[in-house]
Amino acid sequence: MKQKILSRVTGLLLFAGLTLSGYAQTYPKHEMRAVWIATVENIDWPSVKGLTTDQQKAEMIELLDQVKEYNMNTIVFQIRPDADALYYSELEPWSEWLSGKQGVAPDPYYDPLDFTIAECRKRGLDVHVWLNPYRAIQNIEKTVAAENHVTNTHPEWFLSYGNKKYFDPGIPEARNHVARVVSDLIRRYDIDAIHFDDYFYPYRIANVEFPDQNSFAAYPNGFASKDDWRRNNVNLIIKQLHDSIKSIKPTVEFGISPFGVWKNNTTDPAGSATKAGVTNYDDLYADILLWQKEGWIDYVTPQLYWYIGKTVADYAILADWWSKNAYGCQLYIGQAPYLINSKSRDEAWKTSDEIIKQIKLNRNYPNIGGSMFFSAKFMKSNPLGIKENLKQEMYRFPALTPPNPRIEAVKPATPEQPVVNKKRKAFELSWKKADNNRLFVIYKYSKKSNLNIGNPENIWKITSDQSVWIEKSRTTKMSKYKYAVTAVSSTHHESEPADLKR
Repeated sequence: MKQKILSRVTGLLLFAGLTLSGYAQTYPKHEMRAVWIATVENIDWPSVKGLTTDQQKAEMIELLDQVKEYNMNTIVFQIRPDADALYYSELEPWSEWLSGKQGVAPDPYYDPLDFTIAECRKRGLDVHVWLNPYRAIQNIEKTVAAENHVTNTHPEWFLSYGNKKYFDPGIPEARNHVARVVSDLIRRYDIDAIHFDDYFYPYRIANVEFPDQNSFAAYPNGFASKDDWRRNNVNLIIKQLHDSIKSIKPTVEFGISPFGVWKNNTTDPAGSATKAGVTNYDDLYADILLWQKEGWIDYVTPQLYWYIGKTVADYAILADWWSKNAYGCQLYIGQAPYLINSKSRDEAWKTSDEIIKQIKLNRNYPNIGGSMFFSAKFMKSNPLGIKENLKQEMYRFPALTPPNPRIEAVKPATPEQPVVNKKRKAFELSWKKADNNRLFVIYKYSKKSNLNIGNPENIWKITSDQSVWIEKSRTTKMSKYKYAVTAVSSTHHESEPADLKR
């Protein structure tokens, strides 16, 4: 078995090496390029507790502008880190990560989620809202829960483990509360996806059992094995959330970003050739593959926070394994720019080239539709020139968010009344919105060629506006270039182009 594993690793690395050295540069028209914006512990936003409303808004605008500068197209915004809310909610209190005290609304008042959605739409960015399903108090010793926090109104739903407090996944009422929160979000906000990360049952604390024996006794659901019972509890909430989302707004996607290893093949031949100390199936009780097979989730983003060639968890092996086990589910990869550091113990992370190599490898797999990066503050700090490296090579041109095959297509009509209004030093491109038009893509191409909207090199701008002003210059003048506009729907489908003519 060891020899077979070594042979497979060697083959994959050889394949990766040949691919990277002989790579014919391509730029996909559709590719997920997302960044996580973490709010717990003020990781990314706001940078500290207690900023003024204007300061919070300014920081978010800076992050969103940065996303555009990287030629990315999506944010994954953490709005419920601890059974709290970074948006207006009648179900859960305002997050302590805003004001410093849970339950205190922004003053002057604004809704951070409403604000962020509006600013994203201006920039042509998608918004995935990121919720933690079970964590309720981040630090029992430091957090003072608001009077209306669910740990106070329903203490019987919760368990303490380490220094945190969690919903007990075995209690049906606890699952119902999470489903109500998700349903409320979908009804009230113009979001593109609901996103959960890897925190289902908590990561194990050595020699400390998660204390759910009472709910196992009260709600066994026919299971004799506690491990199987726990997995079923997580299956129940995933299925319930899927059904809730699709009954309210079928175009909203449901995505999960699990830990990068489902199972090691030392415990199950179907697992990956890894030696991870933690797995989704055995430790977090998350049977990701079942959810993919059953169609309960629309996309999966395994967190492959390792480098190509790492002994216990090789990025190349895992990218290959997830691609082969997608089961028709949209697949993106979680990337780790936070590890880039010239002082890293791992040689691979001492430059930003590792991320480039990984994306090049990803693009060899048709089932891998892009990347999500952890996290926004590391993209902002631009470790070892990752921004320039990405834009010079992999993200040279913008890309549109991929349509999801599990979401029924909303077809957009072509924008109407496209015209060009000339001024002395500038000209205006304008059009009218038609049915199912959310965003608009403006293409610029040489008069000597025909329009090819499949080539991202021709994308000049992505916007929600119905007009743009362009300063006349050598690179924009209409004697040399033509312009056209298409519309994109809420499901990321694109219309036929409309020529913008004088």
